[in-house]
Amino acid sequence: MLAAVAILAGCDSQPATVKLTDTKVDAAAKLAASKAAKAKAAAAVKANELGQIPVLMFHRIIDKPGTTDDRTPQQFRADLERLAREGYVPISAAEMVTGKIDIPAGKHPVVLTFDDSSPSQLTLNEVGVPAPNTAVSILKDVAAKHPGFPAKATFYVTRDMFGKSIREEQAQVLGWLRDNGFDIGNHTRDHVNLRGRSHKEVEEQIGSIAKEIFALSSVRPVSIALPYGNQPSKKEWALHGKLYNHKGAFLAGYTPAPAPFSKAFDPLGIPRIKVMEKKGDCKQFCSEAWLDWLKSNPDMRYTSDGDASTVAYPKFKTPYLRKAFVKWSLPY
Repeated sequence: MLAAVAILAGCDSQPATVKLTDTKVDAAAKLAASKAAKAKAAAAVKANELGQIPVLMFHRIIDKPGTTDDRTPQQFRADLERLAREGYVPISAAEMVTGKIDIPAGKHPVVLTFDDSSPSQLTLNEVGVPAPNTAVSILKDVAAKHPGFPAKATFYVTRDMFGKSIREEQAQVLGWLRDNGFDIGNHTRDHVNLRGRSHKEVEEQIGSIAKEIFALSSVRPVSIALPYGNQPSKKEWALHGKLYNHKGAFLAGYTPAPAPFSKAFDPLGIPRIKVMEKKGDCKQFCSEAWLDWLKSNPDMRYTSDGDASTVAYPKFKTPYLRKAFVKWSLPY
């Protein structure tokens, strides 16, 4: 009698191994369906997260430019308005070099970088508000007018510290940048050409300002902008030292940068673009020319799928994907 009961019970239930297998199959099916849906959405916006990213290089924002590196407040505002109009979303240099690019689907990242820590970039008034016509003030202005265009940029600091010589004032300005979501980068202590200098000199120039930035703001720079775009004798010296550990070193010019997910990306030398109209050499190699080119060649530009956990791109671009990001890949 007991044996019969046992047999009947066995007929009405499945072995645990079968149930476990079914669960795994269901999970795999759901995962495949989710990935297919994401790929379809990526295709709909023509996502290309192996495309090129403009990293724009600014210096002073002043009424009377002294060099072609300077921009007037009016020019700078127009630069930002164009970017907002054409679907660009500012990200920081730190976000770019670490691959943390989280922007809406169909949008394009742009990195706004400012060299030399000039007072024209950020000066705080007596109540701690950015002075009118400084770079930060204009950027915040444009961001307020264009939802989805955040006030985000990277400031590459030297000992000039935005014109502040009193330690408390230096701490105040760096702290303001940190607390308001801006990225602080390394630009060497004295803005010296690192080419041909000894390892000791390179470490001193980079490490001393890294130490000072941390002491003043508790920020450890994630990237460095090399003065004059010149790399040291051993490129690795710019990234790693006793007092610093950068994820990327930025140069000074001429082309958009490869995406951090692309095999073409070289953290030892990331190109930037000088901001200027089509004049002289800038007919081809400055911001207006390159933004025109990216607009005319949208298949070459980085376009987001809106999901920071994937790297989406057309299938034929698969050979360009860095191996480190294979698990993130979403070809369509």
